[in-house]
Amino acid sequence: MTAGLPVLLRLALRRDRIMLPVWLYALVASVAGTAVSLRQLYPSQGSRDNLALSVNANASLRALYGPLYDTHSLGALTSWRMLAIGPVMIALLSQLLVTRHTRAEEESGRLELVAAGAVDRRAPLTAALVTAGSAGLAIAAAVLALLLGLGQNAAGSLAFALVFPAVGLLFAGLTAVTAQVTQTARAANGLAGAALGAAFLLRAVGDAAGSGGPSWIGWLSPLSWAARVRPYGGDHWWALGLLLAAAGVEIAAAYLLLARRDLGGGLLPQRPGPATAGAELGRPLGLAWRLQRAALRAWAAGLIVFGFVLGGVSKGLRQLINDTPETAQILARLGGTTGAVDSYLSTCMTFLAMAVAVYPVQTVLRLREEETGGRAEPVLATAVGRLSWAGGHLLYPLLGTVVLLEAGALAMGLGTGAVLGDTGGWIGRLLAAGLVQAPAVWLFAAAGTALFGLRPQWTTGVWGLLGLLLLISFLGPTLNAGHWLLDLSPFTHVPRLPGGALHAAPLLWLSLLSGLLAAAGLLGLRRRDLG
Repeated sequence: MTAGLPVLLRLALRRDRIMLPVWLYALVASVAGTAVSLRQLYPSQGSRDNLALSVNANASLRALYGPLYDTHSLGALTSWRMLAIGPVMIALLSQLLVTRHTRAEEESGRLELVAAGAVDRRAPLTAALVTAGSAGLAIAAAVLALLLGLGQNAAGSLAFALVFPAVGLLFAGLTAVTAQVTQTARAANGLAGAALGAAFLLRAVGDAAGSGGPSWIGWLSPLSWAARVRPYGGDHWWALGLLLAAAGVEIAAAYLLLARRDLGGGLLPQRPGPATAGAELGRPLGLAWRLQRAALRAWAAGLIVFGFVLGGVSKGLRQLINDTPETAQILARLGGTTGAVDSYLSTCMTFLAMAVAVYPVQTVLRLREEETGGRAEPVLATAVGRLSWAGGHLLYPLLGTVVLLEAGALAMGLGTGAVLGDTGGWIGRLLAAGLVQAPAVWLFAAAGTALFGLRPQWTTGVWGLLGLLLLISFLGPTLNAGHWLLDLSPFTHVPRLPGGALHAAPLLWLSLLSGLLAAAGLLGLRRRDLG
């Protein structure tokens, strides 16, 4: 297992030398920003107790954030708030790392070249798991130092910090298993992502049920195990042991499955396609649809669930805002305008657009994957031109973004109408709110297209741009950042609907900038060498 491992580990860390610091900064900055905001909003014990009463008595809020067990310290509030989203973020990072260094390497053929040397077959998987585990430990160390610097209890800070590597290792082990079962990186990520989504829903259902309902459902989710660590409110170390034990079982299973399959193959055989290709595959647009449709459908399904949950929580948020005025201050800083529900929904729509922004980036990067994988060259050797080929793929960041925004907005309108009434009215207002977010999301696709055409080796850098601007959009308002910093994010310039005024000028400027960047990228693609 150790033959070739040091070299592969150094290679993995070198390849991730940009991505890992960005994720580390994003997670630690999220914890810091949350702690600072909560300290400002709930300075007294009475205000924190009122928050706990409102949250624990409201099923919608428990589904969104989980129950609040302890309010006697800033660390307790911070851990409650971050354990709702932090484990999801570290799980995503672990999934990306493991897939990138295992199944993606096999799919590209690079792992076969590596395996031709003095490299143990298990070394690539071990290097991927060590990289994911090291990332979790680095995040834990930074979070622990931050909380201790804020004067929080050492035991509670350690329990909170260790949740990150424990959850990360569990989902790294899960992805290691899916990488053995499937034959493509997309399929491996898809299965692992579906498992993460199911874990989030099970956690939400279990927390919403409370003591009077089927709360046992939450025990089916490892995200619920992470919340049951209860940092600063009991420090249940056994819950960390449960996460690590499950990770150990998954990792052992991954090694067993690795020994029972061929290099480049998966345990689940791919379904053979039809003997002859359909007529649509003879056109660039049809080929692009065939390659992109699975991702679009999966995104739409996930956003429909996400939007309905956010809409269903709106009634509980109105009650929380009435009980704790400090929450209204948070929504106002995030862009809320008039009315408790309008402020909440406009903020949710911004968060929905931030999530959708990942989709066009993935779609544009598919162009680069087709090029580096050698699949673009046979297509372009026919009568298909470069602009037609690229245009077929770029249609989905343009139209697919609108479809996803409207799908999420429709579900949010249905969820809001179900708890507040006037379903038709809420659907109409939220569909408009979703549509105005499209120019901001298009900008990320245009930036990726510009990099792909002008500096193809930098194309993946669009992930760093996306992460930086999302971090500014997410944390900047709660930290009272300057306008010059907030204006860097395209989401700052989008009208805050529902409730706000509709201004066409910023939407036109964002669309024009997106068009110029995309045109520059396509012009560069025409003039540069393929590959």
